[in-house]
Amino acid sequence: LTVEFSSSGTPVRVVNKLTLEAKKGEIIAVVGESGSGKSVSALSILGLLPNVGRVKEGCIELDGVDLLALDEPAMRKLRGRKIGMIFQDPMACLNPRRKVMDIIAEGLDIHHEYSSQAEREQKVYDMLELVGLSKEHANRYPHQFSGGQRQRIGIARALVMRPELVIADEAISALDVSIQ
Repeated sequence: LTVEFSSSGTPVRVVNKLTLEAKKGEIIAVVGESGSGKSVSALSILGLLPNVGRVKEGCIELDGVDLLALDEPAMRKLRGRKIGMIFQDPMACLNPRRKVMDIIAEGLDIHHEYSSQAEREQKVYDMLELVGLSKEHANRYPHQFSGGQRQRIGIARALVMRPELVIADEAISALDVSIQ
Protein backbone atom coordinates (compact mmCIF):
# COMPACT_ATOMS: atom_id res chain seq x y z
CA LEU A 1 0.00 0.00 0.00
CA THR A 2 1.31 3.42 -0.94
CA VAL A 3 -0.57 6.54 0.18
CA GLU A 4 0.13 10.14 -0.76
CA PHE A 5 -1.16 13.44 0.58
CA SER A 6 -1.28 16.54 -1.56
CA SER A 7 -2.50 19.69 0.13
CA SER A 8 -0.21 22.23 -1.51
CA GLY A 9 0.05 20.62 -4.94
CA THR A 10 3.19 18.63 -4.19
CA PRO A 11 2.43 15.01 -3.28
CA VAL A 12 4.00 13.71 -0.06
CA ARG A 13 4.30 9.96 0.34
CA VAL A 14 2.93 9.11 3.79
CA VAL A 15 2.86 5.31 3.48
CA ASN A 16 5.36 3.64 1.19
CA LYS A 17 4.81 0.05 0.08
CA LEU A 18 3.31 -1.29 3.28
CA THR A 19 2.50 -4.99 3.06
CA LEU A 20 0.49 -6.75 5.75
CA GLU A 21 -1.37 -10.03 5.79
CA ALA A 22 -3.56 -11.10 8.68
CA LYS A 23 -5.04 -14.54 8.92
CA LYS A 24 -8.09 -15.30 11.04
CA GLY A 25 -7.19 -15.12 14.73
CA GLU A 26 -3.90 -13.31 14.17
CA ILE A 27 -2.89 -10.07 15.81
CA ILE A 28 -0.57 -7.74 13.96
CA ALA A 29 1.05 -4.75 15.61
CA VAL A 30 2.37 -1.89 13.52
CA VAL A 31 4.95 0.06 15.47
CA GLY A 32 6.49 3.35 14.43
CA GLU A 33 7.13 6.87 15.53
CA SER A 34 4.54 9.60 15.41
CA GLY A 35 3.85 10.62 11.81
CA SER A 36 5.06 7.33 10.32
CA GLY A 37 1.70 6.52 8.69
CA LYS A 38 0.12 4.07 11.12
CA SER A 39 -3.18 5.94 11.40
CA VAL A 40 -3.21 6.73 7.68
CA SER A 41 -2.85 3.02 6.93
CA ALA A 42 -5.81 2.25 9.21
CA LEU A 43 -7.95 4.96 7.60
CA SER A 44 -7.01 3.61 4.16
CA ILE A 45 -8.34 0.17 5.06
CA LEU A 46 -11.62 1.73 6.16
CA GLY A 47 -11.87 4.00 3.11
CA LEU A 48 -11.83 7.05 5.39
CA LEU A 49 -8.81 8.98 4.12
CA PRO A 50 -9.19 12.76 4.27
CA ASN A 51 -9.76 14.50 0.92
CA VAL A 52 -6.09 15.43 0.58
CA GLY A 53 -5.04 11.77 0.78
CA ARG A 54 -5.22 9.08 -1.85
CA VAL A 55 -4.01 5.54 -2.29
CA LYS A 56 -1.34 5.83 -4.98
CA GLU A 57 -0.92 2.10 -5.51
CA GLY A 58 -1.68 -1.23 -3.94
CA CYS A 59 -4.76 -3.10 -2.88
CA ILE A 60 -6.61 -3.79 0.33
CA GLU A 61 -8.37 -7.14 0.34
CA LEU A 62 -10.82 -8.60 2.80
CA ASP A 63 -12.17 -12.07 2.04
CA GLY A 64 -10.86 -11.74 -1.52
CA VAL A 65 -12.63 -8.41 -2.17
CA ASP A 66 -10.51 -5.38 -3.08
CA LEU A 67 -11.84 -2.66 -0.77
CA LEU A 68 -10.33 0.06 -2.96
CA ALA A 69 -12.62 -0.99 -5.80
CA LEU A 70 -15.77 -0.53 -3.70
CA ASP A 71 -17.90 2.60 -3.79
CA GLU A 72 -18.91 4.41 -0.59
CA PRO A 73 -22.28 2.63 -0.11
CA ALA A 74 -20.56 -0.76 -0.38
CA MET A 75 -17.86 0.32 2.11
CA ARG A 76 -20.55 1.50 4.53
CA LYS A 77 -21.99 -2.02 4.50
CA LEU A 78 -18.60 -3.44 5.51
CA ARG A 79 -17.76 -0.88 8.19
CA GLY A 80 -19.03 -2.08 11.51
CA ARG A 81 -20.24 -5.41 10.19
CA LYS A 82 -16.95 -6.85 8.89
CA ILE A 83 -14.46 -4.18 10.00
CA GLY A 84 -14.49 -2.53 13.41
CA MET A 85 -12.36 0.50 14.25
CA ILE A 86 -11.16 1.68 17.63
CA PHE A 87 -10.02 5.25 17.10
CA GLN A 88 -7.08 6.89 18.84
CA ASP A 89 -8.97 9.85 20.31
CA PRO A 90 -12.12 8.66 22.08
CA MET A 91 -13.68 12.10 22.54
CA ALA A 92 -13.29 13.01 18.87
CA CYS A 93 -15.10 9.87 17.71
CA LEU A 94 -18.02 9.87 20.16
CA ASN A 95 -20.99 12.06 19.28
CA PRO A 96 -21.46 14.34 22.32
CA ARG A 97 -25.21 14.67 21.62
CA ARG A 98 -25.93 10.96 21.81
CA LYS A 99 -26.19 8.72 24.82
CA VAL A 100 -23.79 5.79 25.16
CA MET A 101 -26.64 3.35 24.42
CA ASP A 102 -27.13 4.88 20.97
CA ILE A 103 -23.41 5.30 20.27
CA ILE A 104 -22.68 1.63 20.88
CA ALA A 105 -25.86 0.50 19.08
CA GLU A 106 -25.13 2.56 15.96
CA GLY A 107 -23.80 -0.44 14.00
CA LEU A 108 -26.71 -2.57 15.17
CA ASP A 109 -29.13 0.12 13.96
CA ILE A 110 -27.43 0.61 10.59
CA HIS A 111 -27.25 -3.10 9.83
CA HIS A 112 -30.58 -4.04 11.48
CA GLU A 113 -28.93 -6.61 13.77
CA TYR A 114 -31.69 -7.04 16.35
CA SER A 115 -35.29 -8.13 16.32
CA SER A 116 -36.55 -6.11 19.27
CA GLN A 117 -35.64 -3.08 21.37
CA ALA A 118 -34.94 -5.42 24.29
CA GLU A 119 -32.43 -7.40 22.20
CA ARG A 120 -30.73 -4.15 21.09
CA GLU A 121 -30.40 -3.01 24.70
CA GLN A 122 -29.12 -6.39 25.85
CA LYS A 123 -26.40 -6.39 23.17
CA VAL A 124 -25.27 -2.95 24.35
CA TYR A 125 -25.35 -3.99 28.01
CA ASP A 126 -23.29 -7.10 27.19
CA MET A 127 -20.67 -4.94 25.45
CA LEU A 128 -20.56 -2.46 28.32
CA GLU A 129 -19.93 -5.33 30.73
CA LEU A 130 -17.27 -6.79 28.44
CA VAL A 131 -15.30 -3.52 28.56
CA GLY A 132 -15.68 -3.04 32.31
CA LEU A 133 -18.59 -0.62 32.44
CA SER A 134 -22.10 -1.21 33.77
CA LYS A 135 -25.50 -0.95 32.14
CA GLU A 136 -26.14 2.22 34.18
CA HIS A 137 -23.55 3.92 31.98
CA ALA A 138 -25.76 3.44 28.90
CA ASN A 139 -27.91 6.50 29.64
CA ARG A 140 -25.05 8.95 30.05
CA TYR A 141 -23.30 11.21 27.55
CA PRO A 142 -19.60 10.97 26.56
CA HIS A 143 -18.58 14.12 28.47
CA GLN A 144 -19.66 12.43 31.70
CA PHE A 145 -16.83 9.88 31.46
CA SER A 146 -13.07 9.89 31.97
CA GLY A 147 -10.79 9.46 28.95
CA GLY A 148 -10.28 5.79 29.76
CA GLN A 149 -14.01 5.18 30.09
CA ARG A 150 -14.65 6.94 26.77
CA GLN A 151 -12.06 4.71 25.13
CA ARG A 152 -13.86 1.65 26.52
CA ILE A 153 -17.08 2.95 24.98
CA GLY A 154 -15.26 3.20 21.64
CA ILE A 155 -14.02 -0.35 22.05
CA ALA A 156 -17.54 -1.57 22.82
CA ARG A 157 -18.85 0.21 19.71
CA ALA A 158 -16.18 -1.45 17.56
CA LEU A 159 -16.89 -4.93 18.94
CA VAL A 160 -20.71 -4.93 19.18
CA MET A 161 -21.08 -6.23 15.61
CA ARG A 162 -18.44 -8.92 16.18
CA PRO A 163 -16.46 -7.90 13.09
CA GLU A 164 -13.97 -10.18 11.35
CA LEU A 165 -11.28 -7.49 11.41
CA VAL A 166 -10.69 -5.03 14.24
CA ILE A 167 -8.34 -2.11 13.66
CA ALA A 168 -7.11 -0.48 16.83
CA ASP A 169 -5.32 2.85 16.41
CA GLU A 170 -3.44 3.20 19.71
CA ALA A 171 -6.54 1.85 21.38
CA ILE A 172 -5.11 1.56 24.87
CA SER A 173 -3.28 4.89 25.05
CA ALA A 174 -6.29 6.60 26.67
CA LEU A 175 -7.05 3.73 29.05
CA ASP A 176 -6.09 3.75 32.69
CA VAL A 177 -2.82 1.90 33.33
CA SER A 178 -4.65 -0.61 35.54
CA ILE A 179 -6.92 -1.70 32.67
CA GLN A 180 -4.50 -1.52 29.71
